Amino acid sequence: MKQVRLNKFLAEAGYGSRRKVEELVLNGKVFINGEKVTELATQVDPHHDKVTISGKLVEPDVQKVYLLLNKPKHYVVTRQDEFERKTIYKLLPDFAQKCVTAGRLDMDSEGLLLVTNDGDLVQVLTHPTKKVEKTYRVEVDLPLYKRQLEELRTGVVIEGYMTKPAGVFVKNNKPGNVVLKVIISEGKKRQIRLMLEALDRRVINLRRIQIGEIELGKLPVGMWRLCSRSEISYLLSLKQKRSVQ
Repeated sequence: MKQVRLNKFLAEAGYGSRRKVEELVLNGKVFINGEKVTELATQVDPHHDKVTISGKLVEPDVQKVYLLLNKPKHYVVTRQDEFERKTIYKLLPDFAQKCVTAGRLDMDSEGLLLVTNDGDLVQVLTHPTKKVEKTYRVEVDLPLYKRQLEELRTGVVIEGYMTKPAGVFVKNNKPGNVVLKVIISEGKKRQIRLMLEALDRRVINLRRIQIGEIELGKLPVGMWRLCSRSEISYLLSLKQKRSVQ
């Protein structure tokens, strides 16, 4: 088998996105054949080199996993939590325990998560330059004025950063029942919540309902399912198309 970059090998073995595993390398936690490696351009032969992280052997993952999870509220998107909060990995099957999510949802948010061991796909779906759209159903505490809606659509300053234009569609704008559909391609931490807070509004409920063309549909809360053949074909075509841009 030909050699591959170390970060690609680690990402596909379930140790996180390429950016995340690069931190492991730079922090001196990765060893190849007993020698510490800190060079990101290092190549590895998955079938002949012995790669370890903190003394644990890294085994190459050959079969790709693509599944969807309808994340409930009050679950965190991490394998282990120092505060002993519920983690989404308690909801996933054994064969997905080494997988990662393509993007996160905060503890108070719910909805669609794509879980995979395909590091290249994770990079495509999460990097803002790839411009993969994520769609959310957002319930807000108070009605919004036209001026506020236009600000959401053109850009809002959050934490010193101007957000990129967003798709904002009003489903209902009556007191006690304010519902928006919001489409963004950035995915900054708590972005939609912060955008509305900047306009003196508060998110009551936030659910991700779509990633690119992959829809949450009627998947029950807390349940998972494998991606269909057509969904996998779409994801692979998206990866291929974005990788050559």
